[in-house]
Amino acid sequence: MRCHRFALACLAALIPSVFVEFSAAQQLLTGPPHDSGQSVTGAFEGWFHNQDGSFSLLFGYFNRNLKQDLDIPIGADNRIEPGGPDQGQPTHFLPRRQWGVFTVTVPQDFGSSKLTWTLTANAVTTVVPGSLDPLWELSPFRDANGNTPPYIGFAAAGPFIQGPRGQSSQLQTVWPNPVSLMLWVADDASVVPGATAPKSPPVTVAWSKFRGPGSVTFASDRPPVETADFQAPPKTVFQGKAATTATFSEPGEYVLRAQANDWSGDGGRGFQCCWSNAQVKVTVKPAQ
Repeated sequence: MRCHRFALACLAALIPSVFVEFSAAQQLLTGPPHDSGQSVTGAFEGWFHNQDGSFSLLFGYFNRNLKQDLDIPIGADNRIEPGGPDQGQPTHFLPRRQWGVFTVTVPQDFGSSKLTWTLTANAVTTVVPGSLDPLWELSPFRDANGNTPPYIGFAAAGPFIQGPRGQSSQLQTVWPNPVSLMLWVADDASVVPGATAPKSPPVTVAWSKFRGPGSVTFASDRPPVETADFQAPPKTVFQGKAATTATFSEPGEYVLRAQANDWSGDGGRGFQCCWSNAQVKVTVKPAQ
């Protein structure tokens, strides 16, 4: 049974794989929700093949807080080993479940090796392993109905990339000036056979802080996707663009994450298709 087919099976498999350094582990896993003060657990979503023969391990996380964002710097409290502590994981954690946030690329000869992601938040430490166990193989580029993820580009001319590995871009600004964020997206607008397509655009875009020393304020973290005319990848029937701005509370190096979802919803509603990631690295220079 593959995890992209059955979300409940994924959840059941996740719980025993998490080691909790906490005397009341069941309270951690099943206790009532709180606005703040709770832990964050990494979530191993599964793995998939890359065209160059390497593999990608896909991770998300579960911030048990209803309202509290958490910043956990890379280091003893936020590390992926072996090879870390920094393997591209977030340092900023949004509340609740966040699906398929980042990937770690491992070599073709990774075999039976494992990576572990350790997080300590609010004095609770959790560890989640990731491996190439065949039961955790994913199909993030096409689901059982033939649906595929949206394409994301940073310019109308592309390049356009789809899927959770995504692509990245770089921007810079002088504090306190904002940066303009523009994405071009394209999608097959696929729906389940026999279903009626929703009236809304088939692609939604969401922005969030991924890393950085200060807070980030978006003019709209879910900007509207407007129809646009550009040369999109083949087999797409919808093309659009979404624009917003980001303002930073202090200078420094930031990473912003963009996620484009199709009608299957945020994170595929628990199934490991169909969405795409992108990152923008922003250098915010001090005022002159």
